[in-house]
Amino acid sequence: MDALAEAALGGAAPDELDRIKPPDEYLAAHIRADDAGLFAGAADKDVRKTLRVGRVPMPELAPDEVLVAVMASSINYNTVWSATFEPVPTFSFLKRYARQGGWAARHDLPHQVIGSDAAGVIVKAGSGVRRWGPGDHVVVSCVQVDDQEPATHGDGMLGAEQRIWGYETNFGGLAHYAVVRASQLLPKPAHLTWEEAASVLLTAATSYRMLVGERGARIKQGDIVLIWGATGGLGAYAVQMVKNGGGIPVGVVGSDAKAELLRRLGCDIVVNRTELGMPAAGPAGAEETIELGKRLGRAIRKAVGEDPHVVFDYIGRATFGISVFVVRRGGTVVTCGSSTGYQHEFDNRYLWMNLKRIIGSHAANLQEQAECNRLFSLGHLAPVLSAAYPLDEAGEAARLVQTNRHTGKVGVLCLAPEEGLGVTDPELRARIGELRINPLRETRGTTARELALPARKV
Repeated sequence: MDALAEAALGGAAPDELDRIKPPDEYLAAHIRADDAGLFAGAADKDVRKTLRVGRVPMPELAPDEVLVAVMASSINYNTVWSATFEPVPTFSFLKRYARQGGWAARHDLPHQVIGSDAAGVIVKAGSGVRRWGPGDHVVVSCVQVDDQEPATHGDGMLGAEQRIWGYETNFGGLAHYAVVRASQLLPKPAHLTWEEAASVLLTAATSYRMLVGERGARIKQGDIVLIWGATGGLGAYAVQMVKNGGGIPVGVVGSDAKAELLRRLGCDIVVNRTELGMPAAGPAGAEETIELGKRLGRAIRKAVGEDPHVVFDYIGRATFGISVFVVRRGGTVVTCGSSTGYQHEFDNRYLWMNLKRIIGSHAANLQEQAECNRLFSLGHLAPVLSAAYPLDEAGEAARLVQTNRHTGKVGVLCLAPEEGLGVTDPELRARIGELRINPLRETRGTTARELALPARKV
């Protein structure tokens, strides 16, 4: 380990961190441009073949950037997209960004350090950084914006130059160091460990914007919210937010093991889709979509007496037609992704004739992320980490997510040598309690990795 990393791990004072020169190279999970055609014609695009862990050159800092010694990161589905070069190779994003010139040109390299979550310690700050400095414990927003673009000041997500860090940019979080704009930083919740804090921001803030934020579904007390993939990183946070807001979460999962985890999260209604004959790949056509929608609707009405006000859907092709069908008249389907495919089919009659709405949502602006982060700092939201892997096994962690054998979030230890480090407010942690902080890690005799394996279908 280099001297700067050792100093950051040891809690060195800001002036000491400032004195130590960054290493010329650092360890990072990255992909390579010359692997972009590797999966041509392949049925199984195994991310372990392209997600490499090795040393890469340290970039120079721009005036508005900081260098973060990354203690932990986590896997998001965009890691899978990056490593499979789908829907397009992310190197095309880097080339387009680099055409701006100046500091943006650094990003166009034959390798890309990926990862869109991080928690760590600032070790260097650019000359234009005002609010942050060496020694600060931070979590990193996945969103980079252009503060000179007018739209950014209305909503950062509407700016044309908005990018997802570690996916549409280089120098991401699955590494010993990350280059981050100061406008991406938020304070790390003091009672959380490094790996817990690193598992939060991208998915939780995305769920916050979809459900709570002014530009999302704006759930209210008593709303019934159908949540697909309710033990996934997005879904498990959605369950908590619906409960906090006085709503009624209806969570859909695909196994008995995940159903048990969902109950421990406090989900009011748990639906195991296999019991309704709903295949993971989704319906085969329009008739089956309507039939499966009717089955799901009957199950929801049997449990709560009404159709859902809101459907929370990031699954995409396999579920979207059912979502449009099953949401109540005047209800809302809110979507932020398509892990099963981008081409959605639905019967538009059920949308227009019943005055339903579809809302597209993407990540969250910094204010929304700050509000969400505050809820974690208060202990009102809990991380949904289920497992943590060392950085040199980042490929295995990403494969777990790629094959949907995970629950909640899968963490990656970067500079942190072991789990459980980084807590600076042990009193708050004790008051909240370990079971509330880690609802998916108290496995009652079953390991988190065992829970990630497919359960017996019923």
